[in-house]
Amino acid sequence: MSTYARQDLAFERGEGSYLFTADGRRYLDFGSGIAVTSLGHAHPHLVQAVQAQAAKLWHTSNLFRIPEQERLAQRLVDNSFADKAFFCNSGAEANEGAVKCARKYFAVSGKPEKFRIITFEGAFHGRTLAMLAATNNAKYLDGFGPKVEGFDQVEFSLKAAKAAITPETAAIMIEPIQGESGIRSVPTEMLRGLRQLCDEHDLLLILDEVQTGMGRTGKLFAYEWSGITPDIISLAKGLGGGFPVGAVLATAEAAKGMTPGTHGTTFGGNIMSMTAGNAVLDVMLEPGFFDGVQKRSSYFMQQLVMLKDRYPEVIEDVRGQGFLMAVKTKIPNTEFQTALRDEHMLGVLAGDNTLRLIPPLTVPEKDIVEGIRRLEAACQKLQDKSKAAA
Repeated sequence: MSTYARQDLAFERGEGSYLFTADGRRYLDFGSGIAVTSLGHAHPHLVQAVQAQAAKLWHTSNLFRIPEQERLAQRLVDNSFADKAFFCNSGAEANEGAVKCARKYFAVSGKPEKFRIITFEGAFHGRTLAMLAATNNAKYLDGFGPKVEGFDQVEFSLKAAKAAITPETAAIMIEPIQGESGIRSVPTEMLRGLRQLCDEHDLLLILDEVQTGMGRTGKLFAYEWSGITPDIISLAKGLGGGFPVGAVLATAEAAKGMTPGTHGTTFGGNIMSMTAGNAVLDVMLEPGFFDGVQKRSSYFMQQLVMLKDRYPEVIEDVRGQGFLMAVKTKIPNTEFQTALRDEHMLGVLAGDNTLRLIPPLTVPEKDIVEGIRRLEAACQKLQDKSKAAA
């Protein structure tokens, strides 16, 4: 179906931070499949693990124990606030699972009237019917009505969230950094305030870490920077390093309603996706991995700020954390994307006239230097074009 406005570009293979076309053109990939290829392309450990498993067994279903699933769940629990994990196939499914978990919690706690979820302006939680309602973007909702009931979206503030709480409110759901709306970070004091609101009003705090989780901000999970713990988080994107896998992590209390038969999936958590997830964690949990991410991403941000200072006619702002960054431009972001693509470098469009720069977490410093060089070449051409037009 014609649901994508695709760029006229196709790739045959990848290696590290680079993608290659069939005719040999090499592109520096600072899009990472929209924050998915967390270890870059064709990472040797990930390739070896998935190839070895593919030769043995692909799928059995959740009717049977899956040792690799149990192992991945335990590792995620051991390295997070959570006690329980549920595996699915995508971020949207993970967010659906998180909402179901919250609603079920109150149903089995004798409070079935508590089912509404507070979300925030600028959010993006996925494309299912319920997540379209949670996102509440008219562009995505158009033609898919009626809107699913149970979501109350408010402006991006603690005050607005507090004012929206009613006896029917079950949870507050927020991304630690809003990706689709242009890399807008939730201030630490706001996250702490939301945690306090939830504690005061008997609500659950759901963090959508589909894009920010799995090391993207320089820690395994973005919530770790704030010093608070959520009740439920959703994961996907970088969890499988390119293999489709999502997860819902929750405390034992928040997950107490998720008993046999309450939720399920055919493909979710199958042995291939779990093998990929475990291979990704093998790399990320190595000592020093996140120190390296923080060091190299800090260098990248410094270079982007300097680029902004050199090309004020092109770049209005740079923002982000870890390797989840965005450049806000003074020209249409589509023009900036095209100019960058002409330099054989890829980024991802987002709201607020921004272009996301989300390289693999394994990107070496030399590729960051090369990325800055290509960004500067694009900026120079755009600035020269602007001056010529004037």
